[in-house]
Amino acid sequence: MIAQLEEPMLGKPRAGENITIRLDHVLMKYDERIVLSNCSVDCKRGEVTGIIGLSGSGKSTILRVINGLRRPAAGAVYVNGQDIAGWNERQLIEMRKRMGFAFQYSALFDSMTVAENVAFPLYEHTALSKAEIEQRVARTLESLGLLDVEDHLPAELSGGMQKRVGFARAIVNDPDILLFDEPTSGLDPITTHVIVTTIKSIQERLHATSVVVSHDLQSIYALSDRIAFLFEGTIIASGVVADIKHSQNPIVQQFLEGSELGPIPL
Repeated sequence: MIAQLEEPMLGKPRAGENITIRLDHVLMKYDERIVLSNCSVDCKRGEVTGIIGLSGSGKSTILRVINGLRRPAAGAVYVNGQDIAGWNERQLIEMRKRMGFAFQYSALFDSMTVAENVAFPLYEHTALSKAEIEQRVARTLESLGLLDVEDHLPAELSGGMQKRVGFARAIVNDPDILLFDEPTSGLDPITTHVIVTTIKSIQERLHATSVVVSHDLQSIYALSDRIAFLFEGTIIASGVVADIKHSQNPIVQQFLEGSELGPIPL
């Protein structure tokens, strides 16, 4: 374990800071295994924050802490100025209505068509009529070039198409916050380009506060306004893309270069 400097608690974001999400010294454990330790990161309103780091470093856990699927053992999780760490499930469900989550493996229902998958959160969390839901689903599918597969089952689609259906379900309710877990994982370069372009178009339309977790550096560079580097459960570097690319931190340098030489234990 490489020791990290202790930093003061950040506290609740102030109005002028324009911060939608703040993790403030979060400790997250799975049983006795520490996944996040002293983890702090800010995500600014309307920007894309990319989170990078080694496999198993806790990147996806950050997303689950943000939307309340995982509760920290210590620290604060501010979403729109409110610390959600102690919220009950009813409060979290209300919050998630304004939050979209695109899971790494899409997490589509196998027995539902594309249109039914995308419509699912609207039936679950809104009082819209069937006609209104169908209209919104059609509009969302059209915006992502998926209208011609609305009656297909997930198994009939390619991996890239399934990812885009997952995106459609995440944005169908026009959320304020979007969470993307490894959106280009396992995809070929052409499909990766399509996915990156799709996320960019979503961001241009919604102007959401988005968090993208990935170890695909080129995609992160293309998508992010700011990048945070997670190492051994702690954010050890953050800044705009150029700051991270030119970081003098030897851990960050070794990761970006993909080198065997450096302080990261292999």
